[in-house]
Order: sequence, then structure tokens, then C-alpha cells
Amino acid sequence: MKINLTSVLVDDQDKALKFYTEVLGFVKQNDIPVGKFKWLTVVSPEGPNDIELLLEPNENPAAKTFQAAIFQQGIPLTAFGVDDIQKEYERLTKLGVVFRTKPKPAGPVTIAVFEDTCGNLIQIVQK
Repeated sequence: MKINLTSVLVDDQDKALKFYTEVLGFVKQNDIPVGKFKWLTVVSPEGPNDIELLLEPNENPAAKTFQAAIFQQGIPLTAFGVDDIQKEYERLTKLGVVFRTKPKPAGPVTIAVFEDTCGNLIQIVQK
């Protein structure tokens, strides 16, 4: 068994696609209309293209409540691995990304947390 799809809740799929591709550097994999929304996925250019991140609309009231609550509590929705966290922090900061936590050691890893402009906190991790 392996992971091939996970999702992040987003308040606007088009805005999310722009941020996740143009700022974070992911690549659009699927953009399929499904009624009012899209089956919209991105993949990492550094990884296999069968591991997709779904940019999922947070239209469900329970999803909105969950997303807002963990954002207010400062809890990242997900984490992405990076090879050089300081370099990535500097690159993203220059692009205007708002960091809640600068790179800092956390046991055997170094972490940083930023806002994704779509209602989420995202953690980056360097092992």
C-alpha cells in the first residue's frame, strides 16, 4: 500500500493553483471540471507524478470549521519535505510568503511554518 493522493482544503481553487505552482513550484497534474468545482491536483517536480496533492474546495461547513480552527491554533495542515530549509525559507520570503515560524530545530529535523494564502498553515521539513 502507498500514498498516491492527499489533499489540502482551499478557499479558492484558482488562487490555490497559482500559489502552489508559481510560488511553491509544484506542477499542475489534473484540472478536470466537476460541477461548480474542479478535480485539481498538483505534483512535485522532484518526485513521482503518481503522488498527487488535491487542492480541495472547503465548501463543506465542517471543513471550513476544521480549517479555521487549526489555523487559529497554529497547527499546520500538512508538511512538505525540502533539502535545504534555509534556502527555501529565503526563496519563499523573497516571493512574499508569510512565515509564522522561521527555520528552527525540532528534534532530528528542522521545521518552518508558513501561510499558503488559502486558509492553511503549511510546514516545511528538512531531515
